[in-house]
Amino acid sequence: MTDGFDILEVLEHIDPSRLDYQEWVNVGMALKEEGHTAADWDAWSQRDTGRYHPGECFRKWDSFRGTLQPVTGGTIVQMAKDQGWQPEVGHELDWDDTISDERVVVDKNWIEGQEVEEPKDWDPTSQLIKYLETLFEAGENVGYVTASWEKDGKYLPTQGNWDRTAGQLIEQLSKCGGDIGSVLGDYKPEAGAWIRFNPLDGKGCKNDNVTEYRYALVESDATDLAKQNAIIREMELPVACLVHSGKKSIHAIVRVDAANYDEYRKRVNYLYEVCKKNGLEIDTQNRNPSRLSRMPGVMRNGRKQFLIDTNIGKASWNEWYEWIESVNDDLPDPESLQGVWDNLPELAPCLIGGVLRQGHKMLIAGPSKAGKSFLLIEMCIAIAEGRPWLGWPCTQGHVMYVNLELDRASCLHRFKDVYQALGWEPRNLDNIDIWNLRGKSVPMDKLAPKLIRRAAKKDYIAIIIDPIYKVITGDENSADQMAAFCNQFDKICTELGTAVIYCHHHSKGAQGGKRSMDRASGSGVFARDPDALLDLIELDVTPELMAQQESVMVCDTCIRYLNSLFDDWEDDVSQDDMLSYVQMLNYCKKKLSAGQYSTLNSLVEAAAKKVKALTAWRIDGTLREFPKFAPVNLWFDYPAHRPDKSGVLKDIQPDAEKAPWQRGTDKIKKNAQGRKTERKKAVEEAIEGCNFGDIPTVKDVAEYLGISERTARDRIKEHGGYTYEDGKVRKKEVEEDTGKP
Repeated sequence: MTDGFDILEVLEHIDPSRLDYQEWVNVGMALKEEGHTAADWDAWSQRDTGRYHPGECFRKWDSFRGTLQPVTGGTIVQMAKDQGWQPEVGHELDWDDTISDERVVVDKNWIEGQEVEEPKDWDPTSQLIKYLETLFEAGENVGYVTASWEKDGKYLPTQGNWDRTAGQLIEQLSKCGGDIGSVLGDYKPEAGAWIRFNPLDGKGCKNDNVTEYRYALVESDATDLAKQNAIIREMELPVACLVHSGKKSIHAIVRVDAANYDEYRKRVNYLYEVCKKNGLEIDTQNRNPSRLSRMPGVMRNGRKQFLIDTNIGKASWNEWYEWIESVNDDLPDPESLQGVWDNLPELAPCLIGGVLRQGHKMLIAGPSKAGKSFLLIEMCIAIAEGRPWLGWPCTQGHVMYVNLELDRASCLHRFKDVYQALGWEPRNLDNIDIWNLRGKSVPMDKLAPKLIRRAAKKDYIAIIIDPIYKVITGDENSADQMAAFCNQFDKICTELGTAVIYCHHHSKGAQGGKRSMDRASGSGVFARDPDALLDLIELDVTPELMAQQESVMVCDTCIRYLNSLFDDWEDDVSQDDMLSYVQMLNYCKKKLSAGQYSTLNSLVEAAAKKVKALTAWRIDGTLREFPKFAPVNLWFDYPAHRPDKSGVLKDIQPDAEKAPWQRGTDKIKKNAQGRKTERKKAVEEAIEGCNFGDIPTVKDVAEYLGISERTARDRIKEHGGYTYEDGKVRKKEVEEDTGKP
């Protein structure tokens, strides 16, 4: 915000094609200065189709490193005005109008001044020593100024000194016998002396020489001295040292504890804004971290510069910031249940029947290859068309799909592929909006307000974000950081009245033995925050079951093909035969011409190939608003999921859910089958290669395999495809089918 304006909204009123190159660059620098992203600059720049070059904004963005006179959001406001934009003009307040009291803790109409008293026992060196001990570590260099010069009746400081550490100064001051001038140099009593409140590197006294951005200066010449003192204390500013300037102001050295210059600048801007709202008119020239403040322990034109207090208010910047932000909250007041018992508010209508209400949140979690994105696209389509999703009825309405992972073309093709796989007519495509953000995604705390702004007038009943790992802010395993992240979904739900649906991946390792809400990767906040959690886990399908599915698919293919050619063929086939792919193929061979049968064979081969690509899945649910539903079993038949209507998946248990004895038995069976397959293959290799093409003997096979002849005979017999007679091993002959019983 600048002067009360939302910079991105102001930017909408600027035509980039009307700007020269430097003006365009200034817009980017101003956006970065105001805390926005390169994606914002890039999105706006695309409006100038003649000069826009993909990637140019992102390359230049990194070169904007800030200056002592940065380009700010005010530049953007002025550009918009130059192009004809007129900001909304304020108006005289009526009795019913409200005034924002955000971050206001001081009632300026009732604040009473708090007098500042000079110290009765004047000990200059102890004043300065206490100041140094409070603000600096012993090894940190301190900047100070005692020499000054006069201009227009004012005494101005020179650059001063910065060559000694706080420890050295404290030691020398302790031995000076009260003569500060012998340590720091004599100062003019009419001018006083100055000191810098942040440590320096010992090489200079500019901002670049500051080593720790620890403190900021709050000074106000425009407010009564007693009121300054009272307001500073009422605001509970985290003040390390409070110094009387020897004239008409108090210098508050406030803890800001910034990690770098950019953070320092933002925190000081915030500090000054809060001070101004609470009636403390700040001298904004004091923003710089290398700024001089008044040194305690010296005289200034007959008055003392002295320490009023140390370590007052909140203990740290973070503690103060959290307090000041919470003072004027917009939380509702508690209400009595008695007052609403007979007039309860209506529940939000269902979006997905028995699973999710409108305005609530849902998480879909699962491993890779589960087709989570396809599942979300299916949901988009179901809501847009008002059709069931995996058997659950969906309310029809407008939906936004936020695509963070796929390129635009792939995403659009997926929607068409899913429509076709579901066999649905695309009658309500205008109900689906897609926001393609691959390569342009930003952290969720930045994305949420941009999303809200774009969706405010669209009346969406669902916003689907796929996937969330692209926008996670902070450590995925940190509960407090993920709680703050998930709060962004609440913000979208509350401000738009829409449901927010998103997907996340499983943690590593076996998942079958875990509860559905414990499978999602990262902090447990992920699973406990949404109102509905749907979790996918893969089912281990046996070869026999897949063979059964292949049989079903072949029969269905035959039936569909016959239906396309004939009206009365079903009179020739029993219901039982329709369930046997052998009988169906035999019937088709008789019924169809050679060309038709060849076409059917191609369809059957394609169907069999499709079956081999099927994967089986189970959806478990953890719901806040509805009773738990029975697990839903489904097949992922790329690119769509279809519920298992036959019930063949119902009794399959994921490995980790099986009893230990059952897992052991299954493992033994698999190992035994594997060993049998390996022995069979070894026998084949031995028979084919042990005698250089001549008919091998049992003895040859035994020597080749390194086993006894008795074991060799057992292996040959176990194989089933060979026989031995008179010691010679031969392949069994396959008898021709004579057609006789």
